Parts: sequence; structure tokens; C-alpha cells
Amino acid sequence: MRVQAVQKVIILGGGTAGWITASLMAKVLGKVVSIELIESDQIGTVGVGEATIPPIQNFNAALGIQESEFLRATKGTIKLGIQFENWWKQNSQYMHAFGNIGKNFPFCDFHHFWRRAQDLGIEQDYWDFSLNYQAAINNKFAPVQQIEGTNLPGIAYAYHFDAGLYAQFLRDWSIQRGVVRTEGTVAKVNVDEATGNIRSLQLQDGNEKSADLFVDCTGLRALLIEQTLNTGYEDWSHWLPCDSAWAVPCERTEPLVPYTRSIAHEAGWQWRIPLTHRTGNGIVFSSKFCDPEQAKATLLANLDGAPLNEPRLIQFKTGRRRKQWHKNVVAIGLSSGFLEPLESTSIHLIQSCATRLIKCFPHEGIRQQEVDEFNRQSALEIERIRDFIILHYKANERGDTDFWRYCQQMDIPDTLARKIDLFKSTGKVFRDYDDLFTEAAWQQVLIGQGVTPQDYMSIADSLSREQLQDLFDSLKTLINRTVDKLPPRCLLAKINERPQCGRFLFISTA
Repeated sequence: MRVQAVQKVIILGGGTAGWITASLMAKVLGKVVSIELIESDQIGTVGVGEATIPPIQNFNAALGIQESEFLRATKGTIKLGIQFENWWKQNSQYMHAFGNIGKNFPFCDFHHFWRRAQDLGIEQDYWDFSLNYQAAINNKFAPVQQIEGTNLPGIAYAYHFDAGLYAQFLRDWSIQRGVVRTEGTVAKVNVDEATGNIRSLQLQDGNEKSADLFVDCTGLRALLIEQTLNTGYEDWSHWLPCDSAWAVPCERTEPLVPYTRSIAHEAGWQWRIPLTHRTGNGIVFSSKFCDPEQAKATLLANLDGAPLNEPRLIQFKTGRRRKQWHKNVVAIGLSSGFLEPLESTSIHLIQSCATRLIKCFPHEGIRQQEVDEFNRQSALEIERIRDFIILHYKANERGDTDFWRYCQQMDIPDTLARKIDLFKSTGKVFRDYDDLFTEAAWQQVLIGQGVTPQDYMSIADSLSREQLQDLFDSLKTLINRTVDKLPPRCLLAKINERPQCGRFLFISTA
């Protein structure tokens, strides 16, 4: 059967999702495909994705964006991890710190040696062996590729930034590379009756825009993928009961810490994200367990500075489209599904999906085999992230409110249940091929949420008690010495206020 070659792509919707997609397509396909982005300044964006994870560095590097330029344009700061407060129990805290912990041995991760040490009466905080954590709590940072004099990895990091400014930055970048931006609002979507494909978009000003492939970046409205093509939605709210969020920025406060804070409350959690010009705040909650006005009051009562706007209510349903690519429409961003930003995965999922679209981009035309593979990979990726987020809720010992008791008692996906049971029984955790999060990430959250392994790998018995203590002492010395050498409170604060003289501009606030 003859298929229609894809010569023109229309991206409907700007914001972070639209301009990330446009920028990558312009970089890779700009010479062979015509790209147009249609957006309206009158339609707002959610804009809560202000914290990221380390893979964003690879995306920016692929575009050739200089780190200092990016941070200055987006008023960004460095992020070394996420601190979880009150999640396991009231007044408990731990950090999902980026990077490795301790020293892994062949066939055996470090936490097995740490677990054996507990049986021997060697009490040692697990995060004493995290370079990222020690740098974060001491409010220090500098790019460190490797711990000096060793083959141990250095500091892994991501960013906090203003998502709206990032979208503006990528818009300018994309337009300079040939992407056509059209200001407009869609009045009607025209569908080909024979194929079911979208033929064109009728704008309110009367213009009609046709394309071979459409990318739906219309956010939670999902104008093309759902309102027009009716692909259906897989609801995960029985596993992730939060369905609402209030968001509000406040005045910047000191110290400007290099990590995100996630603070559990009676029926959800609050985020706190430090930027150079303000602090991003919000509270994610379940309206079944908490009145929205009560959640709003909780948020406002726990701000570090004066609010800069009125809080904005965002309502959502956690889950995913049953088909992220259907007919000639690909959904990217919130139009494809929603996961709360507990592990800062929103922007990563956009960039990952845009990359997947490039890899599966049709040559002579759209073929079902490519569509099916795209959808298979997309489903696996978001389901693995879903499980990681559910873990934070399920493994809690709070039980002080109906919300947390519900989370304790709820059924969870079999894929997650197997992971928890295996770790609890043996201390072993294996990263699935499609899993975004590393073994070290799973270990930190499992241990931080109170899941203590009953056993450890036999390889850990190969070290005597004295050798184990020497290993711990040596690792702590290396980590502490590295942290001591980092500049005090060295952050990318005020990076937008002065010219650059290198890869980073360091501002000491000591």
C-alpha cells in the first residue's frame, strides 16, 4: 500500500513540551522536514516542571547549548538531589541523591556491605557514603568528574530553572534554525473521513494549516490525541490518589540550597525549588482526603518568603494515553499523560519522547510497525517511573491520616510488588532495561522509606570486620576531603547578572 511521505510537521502548542520538540526536530531533521509550531499567547501553560534530573545535560549538549548560557537565560541553579521530609515517618528525612553511593564491587553493590555492617554492630548512616549528599547538605558545589586519586565517580547533577524561561530560550533557538512560529488558536480540527488521520487545523483567523504529521503539545486538554482521536486514557489514580495541586512562587530566600525539597503533609506533599530570582512552591494533594482550601492554606503557611502571586489550582488525573502515537498524531508532554512531579521527571519525559520520535520518525510514510514500537517503548518508560513514584507512598509508616493509611493498604502493580519483596528479603534490586532510575536510586528510596533488607549477598562476607571498618573510614575520608575542597556555598546564584568567564560563574555567599 502506498504511504504518504512526511514532509511537513505541525506542533500544536508551545510551552516546554512544544519548544523542546521543535528544537530537537530542527537540530536533527531541519534540513529534510518543514516544521511549524502553532501556539497562542492567550492559552497558559502548567509550568510546574522547574526541577530536573541529570539526563537533561545530554539533551542540552545534543543541541549544542552552553551550560552557562542556559543557566543565565533560565535563572537556573544546581540540583544534587531531592530531600524527602516526613515521608517514611513524621520528622524523618532522607535524600534521593544523584550519583553512586560508596564503592561497588564486582557483582555486588555497596549497600550489601553496609547491611552486613549493621549485623556486626557498625552503625553508619548510609548517606555518609554519598558525595552528592554530603555536598548538598554542606551547600557546596563544583563540577567534579572523579574523586581525586581514585576511579570513583564525582558529582552528578541536574538543574532547577524557570520552565517558562526555558521554553522562551528554546523558542528563540528554534526560530533561528528555521522553525516557523504561528500565533493562533484552533477553531476546528479537520479529519480525513477515509483514513481517520487529521488533515488540517482551522484557525480562528480563518487560516487553514495542513501537515503530514501532527504533534499534540496542548497539555492536559489533549486537543488532538484525545478530544479528536479518542485514544482513551489509562487511569492510575487508585495507585496515585493525588489529583490536584496549588502552585505559587515566593520571594527568594537564603540559603540557596542545591537540592529540591519534598515535604509530606496530611494528604500529599509540598515542593520547594530554589531559583536565582524566586522560589518555586506548590502542594500536591488528593481532593478525596483534603479540601482544596485547606491545602492552599497549608501551602501559604509553609512558604519561606512572601508570595509573588495568588496560588493557581491545577487539577489532573494520573495516568497515560492508551496510545501516545495514533494515526498521524503524536502526543508529547501532558497531552500524553500525567505523573506528579515527585521525582522531577516531567521535563525528562518530554525530552525522552521527542528523542524517541526522532528515532522512529517515518521516512517514506507512517507505518504501523514504527507506531507500535514507539507506543511500546513509551508505555514501558512511564510505567517504570510510575512504579518508582508509587514506592514513596506505599512504603510509609505514618498512618496518622486517612490518606497515608490508604497508601499503606492499597494494592500496587505486580512489577513494583516484586521489586519491594525481593529487596526486603534479599537486599537485591535489579534495574529493568527500560528503567530510568538506577539501582542506587531504588536503594536510596527503599532504605529511606524504611524497607530494611533481611539479608545481604554472601560476597559481603569476604571482608572481615576490620576490613569493613577500614573500607568505611577510607570512603568517608575521600568524600569529606572532596567536599572540604569545594567552594563554600558555591552556587550559580546571580549568574544572569554578570558576564561569564568560564564554564561556570561561582558566587560565594559565605
